[in-house]
Parts: sequence; C-alpha cells; structure tokens
Amino acid sequence: MVDSVYTTPKRYLDNEKLNSPMLHLIGEVADEMGVFCCVVGGWVRDLLLNRHSEDIDVVVVGSGIELAAALTRKLGKKAHLSVFRNFGTAHVKYKNMEVEFVGARKESYHRESRNPIVENGTMEDDLRRRDFTINAMAICLNKDFYGGLIDAFNGEYDLEQCIIRTPLDPDITFSDDPLRMMRAIRFSSQLGFYLNITTYEAIEKNKERIRIITKERINDELNKIMLSRRPSIGLSLLEKTGLLSLIFPELAALKGVETKDGRGHKDIFQHTVTVVDNVAQKSDNLWLRWAALLHDIGKPKTKQWDAKQGWTFHNHNYIGSKMVPRLFEKMKLPLNEKMRYVQKLVDLHMRPINLIEDTVTDSAVRRLLFEAGDDIEDLMILCEADITSKNEEKVRRYRANYVLLREKMHDLEERDRIRNFQPPVDGLEIMQMFQLPPCNTVGELKTKVKDAILDGIIPNDHDAAVEYLQKVAKEIMNEK
Repeated sequence: MVDSVYTTPKRYLDNEKLNSPMLHLIGEVADEMGVFCCVVGGWVRDLLLNRHSEDIDVVVVGSGIELAAALTRKLGKKAHLSVFRNFGTAHVKYKNMEVEFVGARKESYHRESRNPIVENGTMEDDLRRRDFTINAMAICLNKDFYGGLIDAFNGEYDLEQCIIRTPLDPDITFSDDPLRMMRAIRFSSQLGFYLNITTYEAIEKNKERIRIITKERINDELNKIMLSRRPSIGLSLLEKTGLLSLIFPELAALKGVETKDGRGHKDIFQHTVTVVDNVAQKSDNLWLRWAALLHDIGKPKTKQWDAKQGWTFHNHNYIGSKMVPRLFEKMKLPLNEKMRYVQKLVDLHMRPINLIEDTVTDSAVRRLLFEAGDDIEDLMILCEADITSKNEEKVRRYRANYVLLREKMHDLEERDRIRNFQPPVDGLEIMQMFQLPPCNTVGELKTKVKDAILDGIIPNDHDAAVEYLQKVAKEIMNEK
C-alpha cells in the first residue's frame, strides 16, 4: 500500500454494514491476488449519511474483471458473473447482493465530447476523477486496512456541512463533463445540500456546455430531481444558474411578473415549483409530479390584460395540454400512456376548482368522474396542491369546498357507477334496433345515451337506455 493521502486511511469506521461477509471476502480475494481494492463512491457516502444504498462499486488497482472472476469462483455456483470488457468492468450477483468491479482509472477529455479517454491508473487517479468530494471517498477492503476511510478531499467534512463541491477545479470538471452540472443540482435536491460558491459560479460559466449532452442523459437527471423529496430545490437551481432556459425553455418562460396599471400576476414559475413540492408530499408518482410541473405551461401563451379583470389566462389548461405531446417528443420523454396521463391531468386541472367556485351540480360532477376515470384521485391531489395562495381564508375555503366535492363524487360514484363507464347500449344494438347501417346517426344516438346518463336524465342501466333511445331516435331521424 502506497503511503499517501490517497491510500492511507483518515480513520477507521465502525459500522455494522462493514460486517458484510461479502465485503470481507472481496478483501480476502484481493489479498490473495496481491491487489489493493476499496468500495467507493455513493455507497460510502450513503454509509456515512446512514442512508440505504443498493449499488456497491469496488475499485481495484489492477484488473477489476480478474478480481470479480476470482470472487465468483470462491462464491460457487450461486454466484453470477457478467463481464463488460469494452468498459473494463464486471458485475457479480450473489443472492440479494450485486457488486460492480472496475480497475482504477485516469481520464482525459476532448472539448467536443463528455466521453473521456480512459487509461489504467492509481487509486489517486481514480478518486481525483470523481465528480464531487462526497463521492470521492473510499473504504479499504484489504485485511490490513479493512474499514479504513480514504478521504483526501475532505468529503466527510462536506457531508457534515451539507456542501456540494468538486475535488478539483469545478470550471475544468464541468467543462470536461457538463452532465456533472445537472448531477450537482440533482444531489443538492436529493440530499438538501448547498452548492458552494465556486461550484455555483462554475455552473453559471459553463452552462452552454450542456448542449453537448443528450436529451436522454439530461432527462435521467431531471427525473431524479423530480423524484426528490423537495423537487423545488433542484428546479430553482436549474433556473437560477441558467441551465433551465437551455434544457427546458418553456418552463423557464414561466419566470417573472409583469405589472400593468399597478396590477401584477404571481410568478408562475415559483407557483409551479411550489405545486410540485405539494404533490411530492402526497405522492411518489413521477408522472403526477410532471403533471404538476406542466399544469400551467400554457399560461405564457394565453396571458392577456383586461382593464376590468386584470391579467387573465383563459383556456391555459387546454393550450397547455396541447403542448404536452410536443414537449415530451422534444425532450425524448415517453410518448405512451404516461404522456397521455400527463396531458389529461393538465387539461382537467381547472375543472374541480371551477366546480367549487360554481354551484356544484350532479351533472358536472358526473362528467368530471367520467372524463378523469381512474385518475380522479391523482387529479384531486394535483388540484389541492394547486392552492398556493397566501390568503389563509381563501385557502381554508378552497380546502373545505374540496372536501365537499370529494363527498359528492364518492356518493355519485357509488350510486351511478360513472367512472370509466361505457353506454349500456352499444352501436351494434342500436343498428339492430333501428335497422341502421354504420353511419353518423349511430354515433349520435350513442352520445345521446351517454349525455343523458351523465346529466342524470336516466340511470346507468340497459333498460332505461333502450327506453330513452326509443324517444330520441325519432327526433334525430326526422331531422335527417
């Protein structure tokens, strides 16, 4: 073992997670092979933070693949080895544990790409190349130094002080690999840590470099921010550093307040991130959080000044819902049921608040239940999260009205079975009843039945629908 700050333990840890037979065995195999190895990165960080971590990454001064293969032979038939020679890595799965092995590396970069030129290196090289000090710590697994914490960049201190800082010059770190700017903000959001001033300023300086990063990589980090306990931390940092206007200009456009005749509107961006936080307190559903993020995305396009009403955003929910597919496509987000779910909630998010402001009719509530379907509870979480007024009386009144609306929805759903219902008379039966070929009239009659049920004119059952059809069919066909 080389006597340097990069390989000499700062102190020895006494933690029950280090009593793992697997980690001890890795150290024994490394000793037999005469190589130095450590568990590094996120697992060490989370150990010191008393957080659970699934990923165990082991760095070997030598061949990670050879150490993984030797460990697999020791573990026997129940162990599974996967080798990725192009990347110089190997993966060992044993029972409920998974460990990744890699040889110590050093890296250099070309300005046009974040993909480094990789060479074999020392433990010092490997720790120096890591993104942040809190991820640049290692724990020795060799028997003579087992449990020794290597911390040349004072990552443990930064953990205690809740600081995100790069081991080397952040200007070089972020220029070399611009994705690390997103990662810095993501860790800040996940851990509730602060970016130190030099890190923050380096992100501002290098923000344009984010353009060389693929949308998929950006979205991976953005989704991790969205899934954090308080997404507003990361979203606000993206906006303040200037990254948001480059990766998501439509969201950045929500920022700011315009005033006319002494009347301003609220900052839609600040309102939006508050709504996302409110949803995050109630649900871990990533796509419900995305619906919160996009619920007012149509407001900049619909903002108008009215001398009597002040600032208005008429139909912003409809315009916003039409923007969702294009935004998902542009950002390489999934164009499937997840996108349609977000689009539906953005479109419907004004309906419940309009109901509580007006006289709540059974017909309006039935239509809401029908259109929201199984997503009605998620819609209500979004709508309740959308109450961000500083007027406590207004907030109290809205919340009380939502309780009444929920009660009415529950009563109507139990009585009328409206959610996701299909008209009890289908098109084939209508054609047979009135000797009609496939035509628009069949669709009109189906719609008549659906509307009659939603409006409470008839109950949601077959006989009532047939009787009602007999009455309205003559009128429709006479008009033809």
